[in-house]
Amino acid sequence: MSVAVDEELKKAFSELQMKMIDSKQKIKLTDMQVESLKRQIAHSTLTDQEIGQLPEGTRVYESAGRMFLLSDVKSVKEGLSKKQENCSMKIKSLENNKEYLERSVKESENNLRELITQKKGAN
Repeated sequence: MSVAVDEELKKAFSELQMKMIDSKQKIKLTDMQVESLKRQIAHSTLTDQEIGQLPEGTRVYESAGRMFLLSDVKSVKEGLSKKQENCSMKIKSLENNKEYLERSVKESENNLRELITQKKGAN
């Protein structure tokens, strides 16, 4: 009887442990994505500041994949501000996802603690 219970506990323990490992990996991935988006925002801000120093009628080139398009300062600034807004929205979404994953990890840890106390109580 105790062998069957012990096997159940081992199986549940390994499942919870795998869930924790998976959640922690997803949290690390989320952190890397957030840092990348923050760098994009900083790059856009710096570019916007540099373009802001140019005279109004100046023609500038904007990259589009492998090519550059001749554009005016106003449209480039609008594109940069849209890019910053999109990155900010993605960061908020990733932060919410990260909070959910952290709660999941804590829940898994609590479940592991409960399993261990049950095992000690059974012995």
